[in-house]
Formats: sequence, structure tokens, C-alpha cells
Amino acid sequence: MSTKGRVLVAMSGGIDSSVAAVMLHEQGYEVVGMTMKTWDYASSGASKKETGCCSLDSINDARNIAVQLGFPHYIIDIREEFGDYVINHFTDEYLAGRTPNPCVLCNTHIKWDALLRRADQLGCDFIATGHYANLRQENGRYIISKGLDESKDQSYALWGISQESLSRTIFPLGNLHKTEIREMARERGFTELVNKPESYEICFIPDNDYRGFLKRRVEGLEERVAGGEFVLEDGTVVGKHEGYPFYTIGQRKGLGIALGFPAYVTRIEKDTNRVVLGNYEELAKNAMTVGKLNMLKYENLIGQPIPTVTKVRYNDPGTEAIIEQEGDKMKVHFLHGVHAIAPGQAAVFYEGNDVVGGGWIETNYNSAYNLNVLQ
Repeated sequence: MSTKGRVLVAMSGGIDSSVAAVMLHEQGYEVVGMTMKTWDYASSGASKKETGCCSLDSINDARNIAVQLGFPHYIIDIREEFGDYVINHFTDEYLAGRTPNPCVLCNTHIKWDALLRRADQLGCDFIATGHYANLRQENGRYIISKGLDESKDQSYALWGISQESLSRTIFPLGNLHKTEIREMARERGFTELVNKPESYEICFIPDNDYRGFLKRRVEGLEERVAGGEFVLEDGTVVGKHEGYPFYTIGQRKGLGIALGFPAYVTRIEKDTNRVVLGNYEELAKNAMTVGKLNMLKYENLIGQPIPTVTKVRYNDPGTEAIIEQEGDKMKVHFLHGVHAIAPGQAAVFYEGNDVVGGGWIETNYNSAYNLNVLQ
């Protein structure tokens, strides 16, 4: 009987989640492995073969680790809940003229909920994942902070997890570098894991062609949206496009139009099927509104604007900003213009290494806010 408790480990078959399971096993936890089947590649219509976290190979790799270490391993089929929530949301967001982030949505609304439900069924005290992030309890709050390996940090993708879920979560890799993870796997004889390529694609779009996915998913979409206008910021029509859902804010390549200057998508107007183009300067905005907040470090910040570093996408280094909560929205005022703030993406607010909270970007704009308000 384990003194540390029973922990359900989400195992994708990759090196990070496998080493997380190994570490907890060696630390004396009673480990139960679980691999989630989120998507059926045969139904995606993509030409590329199955890869990534839900493939048969990955499930077998996860199971082999469990067999070698002598702990149980289960596969759970969450394709229905994943499809209903994540894929429908992904499609709806593009049709609404926004740019979705399905991985964040899946983490916070599907994986954690599914894991905790199964943890309860299997009598597990905790759940654990191979994310590079840290977690601590302070002032009655569970606070996520950046992983030690800044180049692998995944705290951005975890802002939406509830306090209740975090109270039962363990991140074993938070204080390790990727090089150390590889070394641990090598020392324990898991050489195949060390050599396994990492997957960075959206799991249900293995060929990275989201346009093709939307066309297959929404009958008649191409015909419905074709022939919209490319316009400049002043409304000048400069060409025709394939349809507003097939473009994202900040996009430069694949526009199929030459304007004599590097042109970027600066705005998407769903109602008129117009895609607004501009130069790099016009792509920058110094403010945004963020909704559907989940606050981590503080319960709320109403009436207490604070300085943060705010990220507007996963690989964004972040920009200094003052955040100001108004009800269930956050007004974010950046120190300088930020390029390609895309409605539909996640915004995450940091205080040092700590995640203050996050939400979904609703609008971007330019504001004359006085950033000296906190000086």
C-alpha cells in the first residue's frame, strides 16, 4: 500500500508523460496510467498517417511503460465529448471570424474533467500530467507558475483549470529541464522514447491543413464564402479572397495578392465577408478585451489594476501590460503595440513566473490609457 496515495497519470506515449509516471512510481505513489483516445484519424479525411497523442502506436508505447514498471494502464475513449466540445468549438470560432486555440480548450474542459471523473472511479487521490509547469498553494489559492525550463514552459496552456481541479493535480516535471528528462529515460533503458519525434500539430489536423478540415467539416462552406473582398484599412477594395474563415489575423503568406508592400491580415469582418489588409504597423494594437476569465493567483482584481506581462499566444514572450478587471472582463493595456492580437486566442497574465489568470481574447484596439496610473 502506497503512503503517498494513488495517482492517475495521463500518459500520451511520449517521453514527458512517461517520465512523469516513472518519477511518481519511484517516489512511492501508487500509479495508474491512463491514455485518452480523443480523435479518430480515419474520420478526419487527412492524407497523413496517424501520429501524435492518440495514435495506436502512442497507446502501445504508454502501455509498454506501465507493463515494464508493473502498474495498471487503461485507455479511455473520450472521442464523443472531445468532438462535441473541442471540434465543434474550433469550427464555430473560424466561422465567427475568430482564431481558436483547441489545445487550451481541450486541456481545461476535456482532459482534466475526464481525468478527474476516472480518478474518482478508480479511487485515485490525484491526477498528474507531463506538463512543464509548477503548482503551489498560497493564501488559500492554487497557483500555477512557469516550468523551470523556460523553453519548454507550458503554463500558458493551463490557465483555464479550476481551483478544485488544481487541488488534486501534480506536475512532476516542473523543476526539470528537457535534457534531464531525456537523461532519465535513457538511464532507465527507455531509448525508444528518447528518439521518438515530438508532435506539435493539432491532434485532429495531422496534416496541419485547417482549411481542408473546415471544408470537409462544413458542407457547402467554400461556395458560401467564396468571392469576398480584400480591403485596406480605409475601405479600398484591392482584390477577392476565398472566404473569411480561411484567414487569420497576422497572416502574411498564402494571401495570393501583391500590393507592393508586405501585407498582413489585420481584421476579419465576418458579416460582410471582408478581410482587411494592412502593413506591419497597422497590425499592432495596444489594448484588448479578454472574456471568460479564470483567475488563479487572486480570486478577482476588480478595482485593483496591476502590472503584468501578458502573452497573446503560446510562443509569445509576453509584453508588459496593466490589467484592469471590469466584472467578468479584463481590459489589457500594453506598454506598446502588440502585433497580431487574434480574437479567439487565449491571453494569459503573468506576475513574475506566476499565472495571475487568463481568458479568451474578444477584441483588440488602440487606447489612450495612461500607463503611469500605477507609478
